[in-house]
Amino acid sequence: MAQKITPTDVMLAVYGSPHQTELITTALRLTQALLDRGARVQIWTCGDATGLTRSTLGRTKPRNVLRWTTDYPSSASVISDLLDEYPDLLHWYVCRFCSDERGMSEQIPQVRRRPPFTFWDHTKSAGKLLTLGVC
Repeated sequence: MAQKITPTDVMLAVYGSPHQTELITTALRLTQALLDRGARVQIWTCGDATGLTRSTLGRTKPRNVLRWTTDYPSSASVISDLLDEYPDLLHWYVCRFCSDERGMSEQIPQVRRRPPFTFWDHTKSAGKLLTLGVC
């Protein structure tokens, strides 16, 4: 059965290892700016970027030894809150093959896992496509 893909104004394809650069910060800031302007946005993650929304991250990062009493949100928490705030405008997808291959099949509830062959259908449903990162 074909899964319905919501048409969006912009699609961000996020690839690779998100913690080696400012990749995820850039993606999240761009997403927030687009949503603040009322744009419909979909995010598709591949490779190690599928780990950004894995449910095992929990709500907070491990404690920072320099700021022991400060809690910092995990990427899954930040993304979950963003998805809750913009349920009709933001859609987050992870490549099922990439997430399974990396042991990250357990995702937060708002994220949808899609087979890699549907990527083309997602790109066709978007007005614009931006690719961030390297496969």
